[in-house]
Amino acid sequence: MTSPNELSITRHIKAPRAAVWRCWTEPELLKQWYCPKPWQVTKADLDLRPGGRMNTVFQGPNGEKHDNKGVFLEIAPMERLIFTDAFTEGFMPKGTPFIVGFVHLSDDAGGGTAIHWGARHWSAEDKAKHEAMGFHDGWSAAAAQLDELARQIAVA
Repeated sequence: MTSPNELSITRHIKAPRAAVWRCWTEPELLKQWYCPKPWQVTKADLDLRPGGRMNTVFQGPNGEKHDNKGVFLEIAPMERLIFTDAFTEGFMPKGTPFIVGFVHLSDDAGGGTAIHWGARHWSAEDKAKHEAMGFHDGWSAAAAQLDELARQIAVA
């Protein structure tokens, strides 16, 4: 299902789905790829269950910080993650929501992983803001970082 206020990308990762899943769900791995360089994730705190934390801190090259607090809405192991910034842990409402994020994984021909991920926004204005923030370039860079890391851990 596609929303009119959705931004998304589809990529093919040259690593098995189990490695890609680990990169999304293990905090120390998520920190290594989830922000396009020169930005980095300095903290990742995940509680992988509906209503559980999906908290990250992004830091820019000039000391900028962006604290992202949210929750998982749905988890289908090895297949799907749905999360939002509309709530904090335990479904506590939080300020003005910006996105509902989603990640869908499936096996790709040749032993890799097809990944479709993106964000659904509450309004066209929020979608436009996210696009102007560099959604496509940023997530494309993050996808390349994810591909590299997933391939590394798949052979480890």
